[in-house]
Amino acid sequence: MTNSKLKSKSQVDGAEGPDGGWGWVLVLAMFVSTSLVFGLMRSLGIFFVEFVQYFEESAQAISWISSIGLAAQQFFSPLGAALCNAYNTRQVVMTGGFLSGLGLVLASQATCLVHLYLTMGVISGLGWGLVFSPMVATVMASFTRRRALAVGLGFSSIGLSSFAFNPLFQLLVETYAWRGALLILGGLSLNIIACGALIRPECRSRAPVKVDSQGRLSLSDMLQRVSSYLEVSLLCERPYLTYTLGVTLFNFGYFVPYFHLVAHSRQVGFSEYQAAFIMSAAGVTDIFGRVVSGWFSDLGHFRVIHLLTLWTVLAGVFIMLLPVSSLAGSYAALMMISLLYGFCSGALTSLVFAVMPTIMGVERMMGGLGLLQLIESSAGLLGTPLSGWLRDITGNYVASFMAAGSFVLLGSLAMTTMPHYFSCTEPPPPQRPVLDRSAGTLERLELGRSSESIHQTVEQAER
Repeated sequence: MTNSKLKSKSQVDGAEGPDGGWGWVLVLAMFVSTSLVFGLMRSLGIFFVEFVQYFEESAQAISWISSIGLAAQQFFSPLGAALCNAYNTRQVVMTGGFLSGLGLVLASQATCLVHLYLTMGVISGLGWGLVFSPMVATVMASFTRRRALAVGLGFSSIGLSSFAFNPLFQLLVETYAWRGALLILGGLSLNIIACGALIRPECRSRAPVKVDSQGRLSLSDMLQRVSSYLEVSLLCERPYLTYTLGVTLFNFGYFVPYFHLVAHSRQVGFSEYQAAFIMSAAGVTDIFGRVVSGWFSDLGHFRVIHLLTLWTVLAGVFIMLLPVSSLAGSYAALMMISLLYGFCSGALTSLVFAVMPTIMGVERMMGGLGLLQLIESSAGLLGTPLSGWLRDITGNYVASFMAAGSFVLLGSLAMTTMPHYFSCTEPPPPQRPVLDRSAGTLERLELGRSSESIHQTVEQAER
């Protein structure tokens, strides 16, 4: 009975974060690492034009570089989550930092597109996959009341780095050509290793290990253990599947402006630095969007899922307005829409992850994030090539942005089909079946219960 109580109490405590302390150091580590993952990824549009000119390939072929990198990051996220649950989060993130830098260094020596697919795409993408989900899950496990704000602050570096990286990358390309620029970026990415070193071993989320009475693992136990590391049971839960569908749909269009807005701006007649400055300015409003969205969400006036839907709808509309605003050659109009899109895209990003504990619980965040990234990797893989293909057959990016915005709006529509979506109050806390081998029964323990009520449940079960 004592063991059952301790087990139950640890599950409740594991669902609550300390809201401070070393958690803020982890927010800083997430701030730096995400800037070197998604901030860098979103600024690779500077290299897009250079690759088209150097390799003399179509926009669609060049788009596969960024798409493979994004898809690899998402595809390998379950691997990163499983390794963190099974071993050590710190070592996994540090390994990811090394691989992300290695891929960019090798890409600087590429002689054909296939080399870029394998280096910037697969190798760096693998490294990004080992970094992103573990860092986000670690930060979210360290906070409860300030969770959305902490995530927003950690993600604000993406907007800040977008503001800084676009003109910086343009300067590096002009000074050292694209090969030298990629070599420098590879060295810069190695700083993720230092970020991983800040993670304390006890901060990781470990899946339960089930063994028989003699301490041996049978084949079924091994499969069950792997399944628990990956949190495969989430695929049988409607709220998680519906939410994943919505995120996957708007992931088709979310990254299109970051990869093609610079090329679109140059195509309509703006200079290289004007085009780069548009993305930089959008990065500034992205910062404010992430922080303001996280702060406002933590006030509790509205449900997080409703706020997420609002920002997603606005982001989709502004994506569709991006090419329209520049048809008349107005730089001010394009800048204004870009600023609004930057704010909304930043605002929704913080909430995409902040809403997940209400769907699956904090203790399943590591595996749940990995599965989400895996499923949406198809959208990341196909989104920008589809945009590039539309540009190739139409000669401009109008259809590309229209399609991207439509996917984002479809994602927000899918969100409305989630259970309890139209309720003004949060649904009951998520439940997870927990196997108690000592009692020989399967108990469903609510993650949101107090420890006292759980102790009473255990006592009744034992009677």
